[in-house]
Amino acid sequence: MRLSQAEKQEFLAAPHVGVIAVPEPHGPPLAVPIWYHYTPGGDVWVLTGPRSRKAAALRSTGTCTLVTQTVEPRVRYVSVACRLVEERPSTPDDQRAMASRYLQGEALEAYLEHARSDETLSSEVVVVLRPTRWLGADLTLA
Repeated sequence: MRLSQAEKQEFLAAPHVGVIAVPEPHGPPLAVPIWYHYTPGGDVWVLTGPRSRKAAALRSTGTCTLVTQTVEPRVRYVSVACRLVEERPSTPDDQRAMASRYLQGEALEAYLEHARSDETLSSEVVVVLRPTRWLGADLTLA
């Protein structure tokens, strides 16, 4: 069963781990798991290292696909094609906003402390992606 646009946006807004696939010039797309942030009706954003393969590929092509799914309590997925619209240095507020989608309490605070002291995490950039094409379905039989 297809999901409505509102259902797709609601599903993407939930804190799932996504897989981002970015075209690379030679060979298959780079596909890696990623934390992402999304509010219905807005843009998707991710944090990544400014010199990462993912960042370089996004800058080169300006496009990617983000896929997220669940298998419990229902088998559902959303896939959204995006185009790069902005890249900027991340802030501690960006780090907290992203990490708090996936971690709570002591785990969140420990992660943020680690992020402040880790050169790779503290130098991440925010990559803003504009959804351009949506797919999604509920594959649950019932």
